[in-house]
Amino acid sequence: MRELSLHILDIVQNSITAGAETITVEISEDLSANELKITIADNGCGMDEETLARVNGSFASSRTTRKIGMGIALFRAAAELSDGYLTLTSKKGEGTTTTAVFRHDSIDRMPLGDISGTMMLLAAKAHNFDLIYRHIWCGSEFVFSTKDIKEILEGSPIDSPEVLQYIQDYIHENLNELFGGERDEIS
Repeated sequence: MRELSLHILDIVQNSITAGAETITVEISEDLSANELKITIADNGCGMDEETLARVNGSFASSRTTRKIGMGIALFRAAAELSDGYLTLTSKKGEGTTTTAVFRHDSIDRMPLGDISGTMMLLAAKAHNFDLIYRHIWCGSEFVFSTKDIKEILEGSPIDSPEVLQYIQDYIHENLNELFGGERDEIS
């Protein structure tokens, strides 16, 4: 994968498969600490200790169509390539949290990518779960929640093209405001 947003998409898909009702994606960029941290937390079915140990190993998968999964391993490799690390915690019946930390200024750090497009794609799937996206940039914060959008829509579908375009534009505009012109979204 060439962008961190694609890793986010992959991990959130795992959360959806785990039956999560709430999925939180938090991206924190702290330039003074030279750190980019991505945390994806869910309240899905979680994993027992044996499964967690297997997933923390290389190329494990819970899929029945194949025995190897590469999502966590590739996300971990991307973090480690930029002098970072990945942690994965989970408890059966409570959910899973994946945290990847990157050295922000590392030449080997992948760009964040099209995060507003990624969140729009995830919002399109948010029929049976709520997605919370929080982006923290140097102490300032932007938060988006599909729960809020669903309340405004009053039962209209969240995945209509007009609503999805609004969501993408809304996130993009708010990220531009958050960054204050210091960088574009793709960094």
